[in-house]
Amino acid sequence: MNRIFMNGKFFTADQKNKEANAMIVSNGIVTWVGKEEDMPPVQGEKYDLEGRRVLPGFIDAHLHPLLLAETSKQLACTPPGVTSISGMVQALKKRLKGQGPDSWIEGWGYDEGKLDEGRAPNRHDLDQAASDIPIVLTRTCTHILTVNSKALEIAGITRDTPDPPGGKIDRDKLGEPTGVLRESAADLVKSKMPVKSLEQKAALLAEYSDTFLAKGVTGITEMMGEHNPIDYYDLYKAARKKGLKQRAALYYNWDAFQQFDLHEPAIFDREQPVYIAGIKLFADGSISGQTAWVNPAFLGDGENFGISTTCQEELLAAGEAAKKYGIQLAVHAMGEQAIDQVVDTFYKKADWLDGAPSVRIEHVSLPTEQALRRAAESGIAFVTQPIFLYAEIESYLNNLGEERSRKSYPVKAILEKGIQVAFSSDAPATAWDDPVNPFVGLEAAVNRKAYNGTDIGQEQGIPLETAVELYTKAAQEVTRIPFVGRLAPGYHADFIVLEKDIFKADKAEISSMNVEETYMGGEMVYQKTRV
Repeated sequence: MNRIFMNGKFFTADQKNKEANAMIVSNGIVTWVGKEEDMPPVQGEKYDLEGRRVLPGFIDAHLHPLLLAETSKQLACTPPGVTSISGMVQALKKRLKGQGPDSWIEGWGYDEGKLDEGRAPNRHDLDQAASDIPIVLTRTCTHILTVNSKALEIAGITRDTPDPPGGKIDRDKLGEPTGVLRESAADLVKSKMPVKSLEQKAALLAEYSDTFLAKGVTGITEMMGEHNPIDYYDLYKAARKKGLKQRAALYYNWDAFQQFDLHEPAIFDREQPVYIAGIKLFADGSISGQTAWVNPAFLGDGENFGISTTCQEELLAAGEAAKKYGIQLAVHAMGEQAIDQVVDTFYKKADWLDGAPSVRIEHVSLPTEQALRRAAESGIAFVTQPIFLYAEIESYLNNLGEERSRKSYPVKAILEKGIQVAFSSDAPATAWDDPVNPFVGLEAAVNRKAYNGTDIGQEQGIPLETAVELYTKAAQEVTRIPFVGRLAPGYHADFIVLEKDIFKADKAEISSMNVEETYMGGEMVYQKTRV
């Protein structure tokens, strides 16, 4: 079955043929794209795109789809709904009315920089909402939890509980836990929380697929793959059967990967809609949560350099495993020291994959000049998120100061060094009520202004066309999801049709762009309701 798409403004992301107005699709694959007057004779269904702008489907190179689907059912502690701790407490009380006596109350997305009190909530705040039912709130960065006294009790956390390796239990002046748990300390509570079944989680993922499609996202990555108690490979395959449409590349946490049965080569088959793409490690925490491993220190007493969460030996061991199985190593690193550690460890050693980056560094907030040079020389890719600085400007200014914030995420400089770059959202790990929206990231990358108009380093702004490519073509090259990210012969016909032409819109309106239609394999899988 041929499908002929005509009268469109195609941005193909194909360097050989960037602009077109017609495309032929056969059995879900693009067979021709170009000028309508040059179209070869062909029979098939014709689709009039009415002169609208067409882009390849977006590929989100770093996010957490399952967590995103789960948090969509939790209390959102973000503006505009919640702007203060007192408002958070009231919202929790309302939430409690619909909960059973044995359930846990979960919320997500708080950012102390956006709260009227200018601080994070603590256990005493949450105890005002409930003292007999456990409450767990996940900070926007996902690296920090705030829990109430009941949750601390269930987890067995007292003043005598030591900080776990790579984590911190915040304490008051008397040494009592405040309820704020950083990095690996959060696992002390997470390990006690009830676990949904594979079927329940798969249903959540499948349901959220439509939200991805409405944002034009046709390719996704899972950057926190687990093996126990539920294996994510099995989970995503089950979600496909329930309606998950996105092509999915899974990256397993290093600890989980070591528990995996690796004798079935099909799990690494990139031609499959779900496959294992790599291993994930953490070298530090977050900028906004002051757990990134930085140098110089965060603003304040000048003594907080964040948390280092790995070592060279662990990085090399994970790299050897990735090399053995022909997959990637992805390492979370935000602070200068963490980025340097990863780059120095794999300097001129990241070479086990042909035609694709063997090592990718996630976020790369504050790269040093040496890190940029050495990463370029080693073929190390960077996967970054323009939405962070855009949405979390208050925390960045508080933690880094104005000058250092402006110099963070220097995308233009990174590209000029010749480093492979892909854009992504890291959703839901950002203080934004629409965290997975690619257009927010595109506007932030082009304008380098925060949501409130603050200049976040406009000298590091990039052209819109480049930004779109970093969310499509370049994202494919980094994630290695095959035959997507551009509209060219031999590629899957995954594309989106926009309500307005993004390349003619005011740059301040990019974030408000709407997708009218999303196609996968040439079939419409989403259509915006026209008013």
